[in-house]
Amino acid sequence: MISGRYFHVCANLIGGLLRSHHPCTLDKNALRKACTLDLQEGDVGLHTSHAFDPREVTEEDFDAAYRVHVKGPFFLTQTLLPLIADGGRIVNISSGLTRFSYPGWIAYASMKGAVKVMTRYMAKELGARRIAVNTVAPSAIQTDFSGGMVRDNQDIARQIAEVTALGCPGLPDDIGPMIASFLSEDNRWVNAQRIEVSGGQAI
Repeated sequence: MISGRYFHVCANLIGGLLRSHHPCTLDKNALRKACTLDLQEGDVGLHTSHAFDPREVTEEDFDAAYRVHVKGPFFLTQTLLPLIADGGRIVNISSGLTRFSYPGWIAYASMKGAVKVMTRYMAKELGARRIAVNTVAPSAIQTDFSGGMVRDNQDIARQIAEVTALGCPGLPDDIGPMIASFLSEDNRWVNAQRIEVSGGQAI
């Protein structure tokens, strides 16, 4: 059961469903009885072998990534929208790769670009309810994503550090405060924006 007034809702709630071919089947009535959402934050990552290499990506890989990175935030928002309070916030997660380009990331970056566009349309559609929708776009972050590629591979971490103004890859704690600021009442007038949190990567 979901309870409490302020919290984040992560797309991991339905990540398993989105990795399958089954539609999202969250029990809306049960959720409606359990809570009213003031805030929604959605992020989920997926990496499969060759999923980002245009020379090797399969249609199955592409569809699996699309279900998570595009279909996921769209239908998660659709499902939770009746529960989000008027004047609430939605924060989507895009990627710095929608601004800078590296070989092999075309599929992933294009899907994160879709999230950026989706954010602007959501902001327009939900404006009458005073729901602000924004996007945070991280750069390379030291997480489990892609098998810990940035966190555990010193060569990759060094390459990223060399092209980042602040001299190192990011940490999860570098991203959280930006998301929290979008969700705060102090930023209630910020809407339809993409904020990159990259330490100045590829500038």
